Amino acid sequence: MRISLLTVAAILLNACGGAPVKRDKIATARPNYVPQRQAYQAPPQSYRPASYSGVFLKPASLEPAVEFWRKTYAVWQRSEVAFHDDRYLDVIYEVMTLPGYVAEGLTVEQKDMISQRRDYWKAQLAGLESKLRYGAALTPGDRLLIAKLEANGRSLSSVLAGADARVRSQRGTRERFKRGLEISGRYDLQFRKVFRDAGLPEDLAYLPHVESSFQPGAKSSAGAVGMWQFTKAAAKTFMPGGGVVDQRFDPFASANGAARYLSYAYGKLGDWPAAVTSYNHGIGGMKRAQNQVGRDFAQIVETYDGPAFGFASRNYYAQFLAAREIASNPEPYFPEGVRYETPLAPGQYLAEE
Repeated sequence: MRISLLTVAAILLNACGGAPVKRDKIATARPNYVPQRQAYQAPPQSYRPASYSGVFLKPASLEPAVEFWRKTYAVWQRSEVAFHDDRYLDVIYEVMTLPGYVAEGLTVEQKDMISQRRDYWKAQLAGLESKLRYGAALTPGDRLLIAKLEANGRSLSSVLAGADARVRSQRGTRERFKRGLEISGRYDLQFRKVFRDAGLPEDLAYLPHVESSFQPGAKSSAGAVGMWQFTKAAAKTFMPGGGVVDQRFDPFASANGAARYLSYAYGKLGDWPAAVTSYNHGIGGMKRAQNQVGRDFAQIVETYDGPAFGFASRNYYAQFLAAREIASNPEPYFPEGVRYETPLAPGQYLAEE
């Protein structure tokens, strides 16, 4: 959770409050580049109407994003990198497999390979746009790109404009997510009790899958730490004890802080999609989105263009839904099995993983 001092001040001084906020060369492939396998394709489907699972609404228009994060969490391994459109997440140009050993952190050479391949797809899209503008002949590869862009009834003219600038790469996290499932065995029962006792949906206990993959010692460049990613300012506002003693590495104390925050956010925003997203974008930011676009969360995701409401904020709720679906029924995604760890009692925690 990212909460700046200014944001916390806003919480204390006005009704809108503040909240955690995360801020979100054209080139060809290397001459010796070996084409990788095509991207995993979900079975063709017509997207269903909006549905509810418990209290969590899943707008039909969010299903492509939820499917994208299901693949990220449970299909693509850390050696695989998907190149995709950052607005239309069902448009996946390619899934590239990095050669050799791939650790949790990437080498400079591996990062360079990803960058070059991303630039390759940018060049392909810019070239396609130019060909269509001037009536030039299209290659079979151009026609495959058009088919991807036009999938699900989209108009080519609307989606191709600026598509080269929307190319993004996403590395798979299957190994990390599975490890998070295993670690979650230590905490799940207690986390659920925390949210149940607070009168909140128990499935909010899945949120650390998105925040930290259940790593108790997680640290971010923004100064947030722990499984629930609290900053010192956020801890002072929401965690038990008012941050007098730094308990951010204690998963149970942090879970209580998260319950306080989410209860407050829900009271200000009135629905769970907005409240969960505020864990990333802030209560004040989500309130501005509602005031500008309305309460329809799908419309906020599709049309809101407020400050800092970028890829991470747009996708945060879809990530939560995907993580929740996988964690609540992991067998189809991890048929090899998940070895859950023994539950810990309150007051016990492992700060390093």
